[in-house]
Amino acid sequence: MESLIFYTGVIGNVISVLMFLSPVGTFWRIIKHRSTEDFESLPYVCTLLNSSLWTYYGIIKPGAYLVATVNGFGIVVEIIYISLFLVYAPVKKRNKTAILAGILDVGVLAAAILAARLALHGEVRIDAIGFMCAGLNIIMYGSPLAAMKTVVTTKSVEYMPFFLSFFFFLNGGIWTFYAILTRDYFLGVPNGAGFLLGIAQLVLYAIYKNAKPSINVSNRLEEGCEQESLISSLNYSN
Repeated sequence: MESLIFYTGVIGNVISVLMFLSPVGTFWRIIKHRSTEDFESLPYVCTLLNSSLWTYYGIIKPGAYLVATVNGFGIVVEIIYISLFLVYAPVKKRNKTAILAGILDVGVLAAAILAARLALHGEVRIDAIGFMCAGLNIIMYGSPLAAMKTVVTTKSVEYMPFFLSFFFFLNGGIWTFYAILTRDYFLGVPNGAGFLLGIAQLVLYAIYKNAKPSINVSNRLEEGCEQESLISSLNYSN
């Protein structure tokens, strides 16, 4: 059983790393154009907070080091993404990014960790951090719903890339399986939701991949980009 848990966690780490790296194309475009254009930094700021909390959860929970390692990698990647926003964004958007990062990734994170360390102990501390991680993950896993609505409305999968949806499905599935093996409900609930959303996305892709778009979707790029940004996550965010 221990071997199965270990190898499942390793596979989950690999899939999560690929999802963390999925926005690389977006940031290469930002570097190339020396502009963040219409891309938003909020998904990356939220993912950094999410990864940070999961890393802390993996550190304080015995035997959850695989959760800590992949989210530790996510912290590094998200810091790079946010740094690029601070370099290439217009002044107004740069200031907004800095304020959001300061509030969420420094203030909220520090408050959560300090409260857990000073006021809570043992299993209660682990459960409290687990609840925060699961809650944030569920919120972030809801991000593809807007893109799925766009697919149904436009009858086009242009901004819901197949491989992104496929890895979303795999990521949710493998971490749900890992959660069942380890009896970790904080991992299981949000990733189970992600797994079901991944299935729904693949079903939509199969239905609309050859459909003729009902309207011009050229102005929907931002919705697709935000989905890519938030999913990269996610999971990670495991």
